[in-house]
Amino acid sequence: MTVDAPNPAAALLAANRRRRRIRRWIAIGTLPLTLAALLFVGKLLSMYAFAHQAITAYVVDDFSGSEASARGQEFLNWFEPYKAPFNVGTALGAAEHLPAARAKLEEALELAHGLEVCGVRINLALVIERQGDAARADGDGASAAEFYGEALTVTLETPEECNSDDAQQQSSDPQRDMEKSLEDTKDRLKQKQQEEQQPPPPQEEEPQEQEPQPSEDKLQELQDKLEQGTQERDQQQNGDDPGGSGTDKPW
Repeated sequence: MTVDAPNPAAALLAANRRRRRIRRWIAIGTLPLTLAALLFVGKLLSMYAFAHQAITAYVVDDFSGSEASARGQEFLNWFEPYKAPFNVGTALGAAEHLPAARAKLEEALELAHGLEVCGVRINLALVIERQGDAARADGDGASAAEFYGEALTVTLETPEECNSDDAQQQSSDPQRDMEKSLEDTKDRLKQKQQEEQQPPPPQEEEPQEQEPQPSEDKLQELQDKLEQGTQERDQQQNGDDPGGSGTDKPW
C-alpha cells in the first residue's frame, strides 16, 4: 500500500482561501468601527467648517449667513454642544432678533461647563440689556428696569474664574478683555436700572398770561370822557334857549 504525497499546489490554494475568509470576516467585523471613525472625522471637519463660516460671516456683518452656518453645527452636536446655540444666539442678537437670541443663549448656558459659561453669560447679559433699551425707547420704563435687573443678575452670577487668563484664552472674542467687559457691563446696568427706578421730575406749570391792565393815566382819561359825555347829554335834554322855544334834538 502506497501513500500519495501531498500536493503543494492544492495546499497553497486551501491556505489562501482560509486567509481570504479570515480577512473578509475581519472586514465585516470592523466595518462599524470604520464607519464610526469616518463619521467622527467628517463631523470634526464639518464643525470646523461651519464654525469658520459663522465667524467669517459675523465679522462682515452678514448676520443671517452667520446664523445659517451656526445652525449647521446643530446636527449631531456631540462636541462642545453649547457652541451651536451660542453661535446662533450671538448672530440673532447682532441682527436685533432679541427674544430668539436670548432663548438660544439660555440654551447654550445650560449646556456649557466650566469656563465655557463665561462668554455665554457676557453675550446673554448684553442681549437682555438690549431688550431693556428697546423697552425704554418704547416708553415702558417698568419693563426696561426689569430687563436691566435680569441682565445684572446674569452678570453678577458669572464665576470668578472668568476673570482669569485661562478664561481669556478660551474666549470666543480674543480682542475683548473679558474681565473689563464684565465690569463695564455691571456698572452700566446698575446706572440704567437706577435711572428707570427714579421717579420722573415734576413738570413745571407754564404761567398763565395775564391780560395787560390799563395805566392810571388811561383810566383817568376814560373817566373824564364819561363825565363830559354825561354833561353834554344833560344839556341836550334840558335845551339851551331861555324861552324854551327850540325843538328837542333826538338823542
